[in-house]
Amino acid sequence: QVQLVESGGGLVQAGDSLRLSCVASGRSFSGYAMGWFRQAPGREREFVAAISWNVGSTYYQGSVRGRFTMSRDIAKNTQYLQMNSLKPEDTAVYYCAAGRVDIPARLGSFVNYWGQGTQVTVSS
Repeated sequence: QVQLVESGGGLVQAGDSLRLSCVASGRSFSGYAMGWFRQAPGREREFVAAISWNVGSTYYQGSVRGRFTMSRDIAKNTQYLQMNSLKPEDTAVYYCAAGRVDIPARLGSFVNYWGQGTQVTVSS
């Protein structure tokens, strides 16, 4: 059974940093893209960032580009989202995701697995 387990969310002030982690288990993720989506209250879930599991290439949504950085540790089956210069508009539940796509930019349309989510709250 595939599981994606997120951690690292919390309450921070604007300008602070957080690092989210997602531990994946249950199958090989070779050939997958893994990434993050977020959903703020009253809004639809939106794509944030993704990384190619094999190659390590990344893709970011425009509003987080330059502030957020994705990485992965293949040996630990873990991906990370380093979030810097956080803004109140980054407040949302963040979901880890994995999809069988070879290009990170395509993860927004092809998610096979979801995590349960972790809350990130940024106060002004």
